[in-house]
Amino acid sequence: MKKLLAMSSLLLAFTAHAGTDSPEGMWQTIDDETGKPKSHVQIWIDEGELKGKIVKLIDPEEENPVCTECEGDKKDQPIVGMQFVWGLTEQDGVWDDGTILDPASGSEYSSKIEVVDGGEKLDVRGYIGFSWAGRSQTWERLEVPAEAAQTEETVQVSTTAE
Repeated sequence: MKKLLAMSSLLLAFTAHAGTDSPEGMWQTIDDETGKPKSHVQIWIDEGELKGKIVKLIDPEEENPVCTECEGDKKDQPIVGMQFVWGLTEQDGVWDDGTILDPASGSEYSSKIEVVDGGEKLDVRGYIGFSWAGRSQTWERLEVPAEAAQTEETVQVSTTAE
């Protein structure tokens, strides 16, 4: 019986993640210029709108950095915990017509996001005006511990340099 329960739990965990077309979850951003991991972000859907926040910076230049270049309510706010994706709506599997913020420059761009590689990657495009005139990054899905997923715990925000 214990073997059956263990096998069922493993199968459920695998099938819950494998082949998902949902952008919801934890992602590791990859810098499009250096090819190195830059941060961990959480993406979720709220009332049909795709949103995202930064939950961890990888090797930040300073401890607890703030968005000095941002404007409005994001000005001088901590980057970790900041919502940087908002307003995207889904049409035929592509999330579009929203905004993505680059906390390094404080610039906001139109954004387009699509789940690829069987749910293992996100193609993220930021642009001004036309989608073809922008920059893209490919983010990689992060595994979330099963106990956190089952209890719907929020991910602990990391604010220190590693």
